[in-house]
Amino acid sequence: MIDLGLTKLAVIGVIALVVIGPEKLPKVARMAGTLYGRAQRYLNDVKSEVTREIELEELRNLQKEVQDAAQAMKTDVENSISQNVAEVEGAFREASDDLLSSVTDSGSSYTAAAAFNSATTDDLARKAREFRRKKLVRNSAIPNWYKQRHGGKTHVTSGAARVARFRPRGTTNSSFY
Repeated sequence: MIDLGLTKLAVIGVIALVVIGPEKLPKVARMAGTLYGRAQRYLNDVKSEVTREIELEELRNLQKEVQDAAQAMKTDVENSISQNVAEVEGAFREASDDLLSSVTDSGSSYTAAAAFNSATTDDLARKAREFRRKKLVRNSAIPNWYKQRHGGKTHVTSGAARVARFRPRGTTNSSFY
């Protein structure tokens, strides 16, 4: 920046006093001060904006690095899971083959192991649903003595039966208008 000492400022002040005049000098000095303040604020704003942009760029780089690391970790986990599943499937197939060969050696042609190997995933899903439904019925059933004591329903009634039960006596709707 410009190096202004006390002597240089005094010389500039004397020249301004001669050129501008004593009556306009205070007004010009105030205006110069406000312009200098505005220039400083503008420079500070520009500096803070540049700093913010630099920090934002650093954050973007950090975010990109984290995303890349997460993607790499995801692929590693997927690979290890698929490898473990393949190992378990291989071990299961070997065990079922050993079991099947030991059962066929004993002379029976149809065994539970053969039936298990022939079961599809749809059959297994259906059996699991049935098991869950039956377990829910067993565990959530309310005893009849409790229903009778507290006025709960002891059997299921159809919609038509409920309408007939609560319909007032003597009214018939043989025809509609």
